Amino acid sequence: MEDKTLQEIQELRQELVKLNRAHVRIKRKTTLLLSIIAMLVLVTSTLAWFTLNTFASVDNIQMTITTAPDLRVDTENHGSDISLYQKTVTSDMINSWLTSNSYPSMADQMLDPVTTSNGITFVGETGGARTENNDTYLEIKLWFIASKPMWVHLSSETASALDNATTAVTTTETGAKADVVNAVRLSFEDSGSAVIYEPNAGSPVNGQTTFDLPSPMAYSNSTRLFYLEELTPKQITIRLWAEGNDPECDDDVQSANLQVDLLFSGTDDSNNPF
Repeated sequence: MEDKTLQEIQELRQELVKLNRAHVRIKRKTTLLLSIIAMLVLVTSTLAWFTLNTFASVDNIQMTITTAPDLRVDTENHGSDISLYQKTVTSDMINSWLTSNSYPSMADQMLDPVTTSNGITFVGETGGARTENNDTYLEIKLWFIASKPMWVHLSSETASALDNATTAVTTTETGAKADVVNAVRLSFEDSGSAVIYEPNAGSPVNGQTTFDLPSPMAYSNSTRLFYLEELTPKQITIRLWAEGNDPECDDDVQSANLQVDLLFSGTDDSNNPF
């Protein structure tokens, strides 16, 4: 009787050992499954960048640049004679500047996803350097001049005297394709330093410091782009790109059209508009 009881205890111990081993295997399988899920989440979060980088991206780009009173702009440097500068630079004028500098016109190039931390130097998804106006990002150089010293700002005001000009990044696309307006950025470089405008700003990516325009417009240091001395032209580099790290820069926005309208206004040192 006693031997039988000892045998039963040994059998019970063996069953417990088996159960413990099975429990360990289950834990290992669960850990492995969670690791696989985590990897899939990571791949999913970067999938848009990968797929966009192999297909055509944003095309059919249009741009218009307008200046408020006391401020002028042009694709050429005309010296200190402000009367030779323009109130508005159209897409046709930008295309003429591009082609005269051996770049494709906006109709012949696309915005393929890139990223940047400073709005000046750009890389692709794998970290390789990307060059301007080569189915990558749009870059143009314009000359600004003012009739008085001023800080130049991007403005969301509507200038009725200037054919209702304003700053707006728009598209005629509908549905998910309309997200293109949230996936692009613009930078304005002055003497090696740039500020980045993010329409409909979301969470910052790649260490970027961006600004969005308040509505109604309120001029502040955060909306300043650059400073102009009286009747002293300054060259500003404007860049437009599809931000590859933006969550909305995905396959949905491929081949979307994009209209960019920029209105520049001037203020004094206290950000009071002229």
